[in-house]
Amino acid sequence: MVPYDLYRLLQCPTCGSRDLIVTDRGVACAACGADYPRRDGYIDFMPRGLAFDYVSKYVSEEEELAHELDYRDLAPPLLAAGVRNRALRRLLDLRPTDIVLDSGCGNAKFAAWNASHVRLMVGVDPATLFADDAVKTVALIQGDARRLPFADCTFDKAFSIDVLEHFPRDVIDAYLAETARVLRPGGRFLVFSNTREPSRLQPLVDASRWLGRQFVRAGVYDFEREARRKSDHVKALATWEDVLDAVQRAGLRPVRVVFWNSVFTSFVEHVLMKLGEAFVGRGRKKGANHAGEASSDLAAPVGEGTAREIRARRRMRAHLQRRGLVYYALLAVTLLMELDLWLFGRLRSGSYFVVVEKPGRAERKER
Repeated sequence: MVPYDLYRLLQCPTCGSRDLIVTDRGVACAACGADYPRRDGYIDFMPRGLAFDYVSKYVSEEEELAHELDYRDLAPPLLAAGVRNRALRRLLDLRPTDIVLDSGCGNAKFAAWNASHVRLMVGVDPATLFADDAVKTVALIQGDARRLPFADCTFDKAFSIDVLEHFPRDVIDAYLAETARVLRPGGRFLVFSNTREPSRLQPLVDASRWLGRQFVRAGVYDFEREARRKSDHVKALATWEDVLDAVQRAGLRPVRVVFWNSVFTSFVEHVLMKLGEAFVGRGRKKGANHAGEASSDLAAPVGEGTAREIRARRRMRAHLQRRGLVYYALLAVTLLMELDLWLFGRLRSGSYFVVVEKPGRAERKER
């Protein structure tokens, strides 16, 4: 979706000019001559003529990852994604008048789930693996968070889900500085990410992981897809002090933090959910088909564990859209996982939600 309101927010990411010309094919910069074409549901606003040292694997391996990520269809926000989404909506206090940025949006599922709650939801990512629902409901831009194509003080709120752990420190600093630049004074930014720090409740978390490894050794399931997804995690912000230092260097101040000690979550993700995927994702006899699946099933060359997990997710989406017993059972599990935030959210751990704020103009003058 490319709404008219989006054009009023833009500036050239190559030269920084706001002297832009909207054409039938996209946007052109009158200052530097850069051309930004409109694609199928988004605008290509990558900066022209700039080479960055760090490139995410989701960009460099976009074609290879497209099938494995199974990104096009969205299920309702449940399980770990549901916990993240409920925390996002609660902590960021999304309102109907807000203009909101999802920076590093991936397939833009969190943006799509919340687009109806705000005035304008904008999603930016250098990869273009956008979900079909996001293309319909979110103002999508292919762009680099180190050179955001937006004018200063544009957004009321912004969020970043599962992004910072992928970046080296210099990229994190540029990412946070650009986010601060496009936030309005008093605007808030929610980050969900994780450091390397163990929780005080780590023995309980490790017990679930140990049980999961027993099922892996027995050949019931594996964590092939998860390992692939996390293979480029850098975790350059190794401690909570590193997180605080990074946001403060960007001129942002923390206003609230909730840690995610995954006591219940670890059992769900390492045992309960994987057992369910192993059952639901079993291969069908030749010739069988199921709603929501292509008749050719999974043609791309992926491992059996990944194929089984994708089959399970596709089959479950067909049930979840009907909001029947399966949906409410998974919602109950989601609320169980959310107890980790309510019961243990003050106990420092690796995973965290932090809300930071850009100081108002008067506060900055005082400094």
